Amino acid sequence: QVQLKESGGGLVQAGGPLRLSCAASGSIFIINVMGWYRQAPGKQRELVATITTDGNTNYADSVKGRFTISRDNAKNTVYLEMNSLKPEDTAVYYCNFRQSIFNYWGQGTQVTVSS
Repeated sequence: QVQLKESGGGLVQAGGPLRLSCAASGSIFIINVMGWYRQAPGKQRELVATITTDGNTNYADSVKGRFTISRDNAKNTVYLEMNSLKPEDTAVYYCNFRQSIFNYWGQGTQVTVSS
């Protein structure tokens, strides 16, 4: 079992930055994938970015060039640096952790971008 603790959401003005963190604890395998997804009101949950243990990243087209995902393997923590935020980035952001056949979700953190 893996537990995820998210932090860093909040209210920010358009164009501003925000940083999310997610720390994983529990039974963690050496090889895993950590990432962020988001869900806006009335929409389906969508991929934001993922990063593998060895640093390979994947981004949604809508955030490329603005968001950066990184991780600290020693701390089992993933970060999402969000810059040039837009009102359409407003959503609940969920941390995701995948290892082997197991898939875990954080409880979500609200990000609100005001125009």
